[in-house]
Amino acid sequence: MKKIKVGILGAAGYTGGELIRLLLQHPFAEITFAHSRSQAGKPLYTTHADLLGDTTLSFTDAMPLDSIDVLFLCLGHGESRTFLNSTTLPASLRIIDLTTDFRHQASNTVKQASFVYGLPELNREQIKHARFVANPGCFATAIQLGLLPLAQAGQLPEIHTTGITGSTGAGQSLSQSTHFSWRANNIQSYKTLTHQHGQEIGESLMHVSKQDSLELNFVPWRGDFTRGIFISSTLNCDLPIETLNQLYTNYYATHPFTHLSQESIFLKQVVNTNKALIQLEKVGSKLVVHSVIDNLLKGASGQAVQNMNLLFDLPETAGLQLKASYF
Repeated sequence: MKKIKVGILGAAGYTGGELIRLLLQHPFAEITFAHSRSQAGKPLYTTHADLLGDTTLSFTDAMPLDSIDVLFLCLGHGESRTFLNSTTLPASLRIIDLTTDFRHQASNTVKQASFVYGLPELNREQIKHARFVANPGCFATAIQLGLLPLAQAGQLPEIHTTGITGSTGAGQSLSQSTHFSWRANNIQSYKTLTHQHGQEIGESLMHVSKQDSLELNFVPWRGDFTRGIFISSTLNCDLPIETLNQLYTNYYATHPFTHLSQESIFLKQVVNTNKALIQLEKVGSKLVVHSVIDNLLKGASGQAVQNMNLLFDLPETAGLQLKASYF
């Protein structure tokens, strides 16, 4: 089988690095170029040090778009739209964008072409026939996977959600809250009730539930670990736990990466994997939905490769059979 030719823009960042690691081992894809303005000419391992001995590729400032089948955009937010508006693309080139630029329904077009929202557990069939895919945000992925079965069943009243994420969620640029001396043994809430992923979450859940509005009260937290997201969503629900377990089991029966656990879930089960794990707890009329993912894999680069697999009619799990570190 002819391998899919891949280009990456923004290859020196966290999501770009994770894409490189995944694609180097992918049985049906190969990297044609890894673009970086700041690192052009340097071997990939000078930035992604674990790749020493794995590849002889170097970063480049060239973009030979005619030589690839799919382009991953791992740019800063706002930069993907600027790039696409100013660039003539080959007619057959597929785009998978990992920024926020095209996730929202009101702004998901560029040059009269529309992006499909790339959450496979929501839009698998649409993704298969898309040309442009907008990869979801990390918090948005974890929260939606916890709530989609309830949305489909029309069981979404007001939701109160907390979520904690690792330091890689902030990207590679330095800031006060990513310094070791600040982050170690420390947590902090941020963007309380105003996080940018709230809009894409609301649009998806309202579309599935056919509701006109959704009250999602989301408080995100910075954690003192590098990667992973743990979400807990609390809501009123009259359905018994047995019915809820069946609801979730049925919804995710054909989705290879999302699983319902009957035991208490924890972060190390999913770190370094493309999995999402969900746990339900019912106390009286209150339902708590816990969900965990790796923010750089199922929350970013792993999901992007999953979308690439769907675009090119490959096995959905190709290149993504990853093992959690666990300990």
